[in-house]
Amino acid sequence: MLYIKNLTYHPAASPTPILKSINLELAPQQLGLVIGSSGSGKTTLLEILSGLVEATSGKICWREEELIPEQLQQWGGLVFQFPERHFCGGTILEELRLGHPELGSERVKQALLEVALDHLPLHTPPQALSGGQQRRLALAVQLIRQPHLLLLDEPTAGLDWSMRRQLVNLLAKLKQEQTLLVVTHDAGDLLAIADRCWTLDRGKLRPVAPNAVSQSVASTNYG
Repeated sequence: MLYIKNLTYHPAASPTPILKSINLELAPQQLGLVIGSSGSGKTTLLEILSGLVEATSGKICWREEELIPEQLQQWGGLVFQFPERHFCGGTILEELRLGHPELGSERVKQALLEVALDHLPLHTPPQALSGGQQRRLALAVQLIRQPHLLLLDEPTAGLDWSMRRQLVNLLAKLKQEQTLLVVTHDAGDLLAIADRCWTLDRGKLRPVAPNAVSQSVASTNYG
């Protein structure tokens, strides 16, 4: 169980806190969805949960154990918005093994199988993949690390409707084994697979039922 308790982030350069007393609970094998406009604090929340940024106050706990930033870096797997822009490997295999050269072929095969890319030759350049395949490869890069929590920043951004649908179906499959927290300004099809849902507005998090989030709130107001 993920617990976020009274989390606040107020950098010295900001006149007001970016995140204000955030409280959140997410059970294993659930997909949590945070909906908010640009500048609401969504990406900052993920950066704190992945250990890239340290909160000003509050606690992040997993099964009652409080985690510090160094632990969070090992505990969570963050997939950035437009992750394909961050690929550094010349092939699929190189991308998966970046920073982890010791990973064996079975781990590589399993990670690709989980994202339905196991049919591709390992020498394929990431840049030769379709947009949807690149997003799936970015997921595999994190899955191969076997994180406790997958963190996704705007995972459907820039994809056409067909690729969006494929990615949503993949996330629905992944949550059978993984715990996922997704942030987005356009919930769209993601609402159908969300177990928990919140809106984030000017640093304040408010829980809402997924089936109560209207399409106008999910896309128009947060676009």
